Amino acid sequence: MKRIVCTVTTDLNYDQRMIRICTSLANGGYDVTLVGRKRPHSKPFSEKPFKQVHLDGWFESGFLFYAEYNIRLFFYLILRRFDYYNACDLDTIIPCTLWSLWKRKPMIYDAHEYFTEQEEVVSRPKIKRIWKAIERFSVPKAVAAYTVSKGYAKLFEAEYPTPFMIVRNATRLASPIPTCEAKRESYILYQGAVNHGRGLEVLVRSMQLLPHRKLIICGLGDIYHNLIELSESLNLTDRIEFKGYIEPTDLKSITRNAALGITYFGDGGLSHRFSLANRFFDYMHAGVPQLAMLYPEYELFNQEFEVAHLVDELTPESSAKAIEAVLGNEEYYSLLQENALKAREVHNFQEDEKVLLSVYNDL
Repeated sequence: MKRIVCTVTTDLNYDQRMIRICTSLANGGYDVTLVGRKRPHSKPFSEKPFKQVHLDGWFESGFLFYAEYNIRLFFYLILRRFDYYNACDLDTIIPCTLWSLWKRKPMIYDAHEYFTEQEEVVSRPKIKRIWKAIERFSVPKAVAAYTVSKGYAKLFEAEYPTPFMIVRNATRLASPIPTCEAKRESYILYQGAVNHGRGLEVLVRSMQLLPHRKLIICGLGDIYHNLIELSESLNLTDRIEFKGYIEPTDLKSITRNAALGITYFGDGGLSHRFSLANRFFDYMHAGVPQLAMLYPEYELFNQEFEVAHLVDELTPESSAKAIEAVLGNEEYYSLLQENALKAREVHNFQEDEKVLLSVYNDL
């Protein structure tokens, strides 16, 4: 069996994209090891068809977090033999590139983001130059590459000779098909990283204008505690619930029972503008209407299956108005629900899995 090591900086228990990818590769006949970062909230691993490794660390954010993790990853890879090095995003690519060159084994790049155009990178020119240098050194050395959207692929291919295949963050199609209740439960749901650039401050403030609505936020991130403080200062603690990290199996139940999902992004960088988020597919597969940004990937998807109400301006007022436009219109709500259930039959990880396996089989 060919041995693949996949490297991320995330907690493996909650990285649904990598769980799907590594499961598919393992079921496809590969010996897979997924390496991630142990965090203070990390739980024991649940059983998976692939090996899981958490590297320890002292630092939780910033330059020292990335530097320490890459050093630890570099030494982890020294004595272990792999046939393929799969670097997931730029924050793990240097150790994979160096060892693939030294051991003369292929390196594959999996770009979850357009990393150098993330909002927190774009806003810091010196940091951006460092990540761009890493990108220019490493990406051309990849023998194969894939990313999550056509927009990202075009951006990468305009700069590098390596073709980028599309392996989206689509949810694996499961049965039974969710039923189409008129409203399910009454809460609005955001699930995912609680970071800058996700429109979460706007979403919290919009709840002031929606006195009869409830919001649930599932996930952790850089601004998690700031959002809690904001909700307290606005006297919204009775209508906004912060659940932190939720196990994927439990999260599915929360998603299925939501009335509306939120897929907001700010406009600070091309990474947001050309994204196609995990949660977009998670809501869709649960038959949950959602709000998403009027950005190219979501607009293109909506042209095929209208599953989301697209928002072109991110303010508390526009957000509240969009929420009411969906939840206050039974006919429109039912249309989005029905389209989501149709779209899930076409856009699912079973289809993307074929592309993923072809990348490795062709090597």
